[in-house]
Amino acid sequence: MNDLSFFLPCAAGVEEYLAQEVHGLTGRSGQDLLTLRGGVRVRADWRDGLKLNLHSRLAQRVLVELAHGPYRNENDLYTIANAVAWEIWFTPKQTFKIETTAQHSPLQSLNFATLRIKDAVADRFRAKANGVRPSIETQWPDCRIFAHLTTDSCTLYIDTSGEPLFKRGWRQDKGDAPLKETLAAAMLAASGWWNPETGEVAKAPLYDPCCGSGTIAIEAAQIASGIAAGSLRRFGFEKLLPFQPHVWAAIQKEAANAQHASDIAVFGSDVSHRMVDFAERNAERAGVAGAIEFRGGDALQRMPPAEGGVIMLNPPYGERIEVGGVARFGAREAAQTPGDGEGGDGGDFFPQLATHWKKNYPGWTAWVLTPDLKLPKQMRLKESRRVPMWNGPIECRLFRFDMVRGSNRAAPPDAAV
Repeated sequence: MNDLSFFLPCAAGVEEYLAQEVHGLTGRSGQDLLTLRGGVRVRADWRDGLKLNLHSRLAQRVLVELAHGPYRNENDLYTIANAVAWEIWFTPKQTFKIETTAQHSPLQSLNFATLRIKDAVADRFRAKANGVRPSIETQWPDCRIFAHLTTDSCTLYIDTSGEPLFKRGWRQDKGDAPLKETLAAAMLAASGWWNPETGEVAKAPLYDPCCGSGTIAIEAAQIASGIAAGSLRRFGFEKLLPFQPHVWAAIQKEAANAQHASDIAVFGSDVSHRMVDFAERNAERAGVAGAIEFRGGDALQRMPPAEGGVIMLNPPYGERIEVGGVARFGAREAAQTPGDGEGGDGGDFFPQLATHWKKNYPGWTAWVLTPDLKLPKQMRLKESRRVPMWNGPIECRLFRFDMVRGSNRAAPPDAAV
């Protein structure tokens, strides 16, 4: 278990930040750390895999690659899967599940491909364990096996994460279409507020004026407090045969010792007092209730909570929530009414928000995640940066706006955060 090939999938646009984070956590570089489309591959040991699960804020899962080979039909998939030593990963008394994804595969049925891989795993156990084989469990399996098919190759992975890593364990209260924690972390990395390689954060207050259930603020406060992303949850590797409780306990203790009080101010507000209550309860579970100040209030009326800093928000839009309506409502309340304003996506809210920021937030830097490429024009602002990111299936841009009083003139793109 000292030379494993891990693949960490992530949202499109996040690969470079994830590579930085993995380098910081494992020290691997060069050919041992490759940035690929949709994720990062790293050669590391089993202990590194546990650390990546506990600490990574950007990865969706931590997968161990067990086989890779060419195929032309389902029988080739059977041969590849049957050659894997599954018995060193889990026992015939445990349950498993196969999940298959494909990119331009010539096979007619992914369900049949999955069935052949399942048969190969079961037959391998029958041959090794006197006819005993593990059972299939589709809801809560002890072991998840992932198969990825391209036009001519098959890669098999065993999952060490269990539930996806964006499920940190603290979110129990949430509103409509909540932002995933992994994407919130990616926004913090792209803005420069958080350095995923070193773990350092900017000495600038952070404020989310449309905070919803608190995802961005809580993610930021945990980072600033040195709290490991997965400190409140369980992982799939705890049911795998290589798992050693004493090794895991040492990694957890090391992470707990790294926690510290934060001197970085983090703020959140939302027009919905119900959402503010949700955010406060989530922050309490996340261990950062004392590090964030949440308040109710319309984003068009809230005054700066500090002298200069970073505004970061993911306002409701499109497939997340139907956005439109009148500016006198806050972003979330406007989202509930049909759009009839400029751009048809947010009404007058965004231009009025820009006016409010220019008047009251000079010196602040604002980062807005949106799928609307015309947002800068709506806001009558010139962006100094635009970072491509995907929010699930939705292609977005993270726009940076530098606030200058009474002007839509932007600071140079390399201006400090």
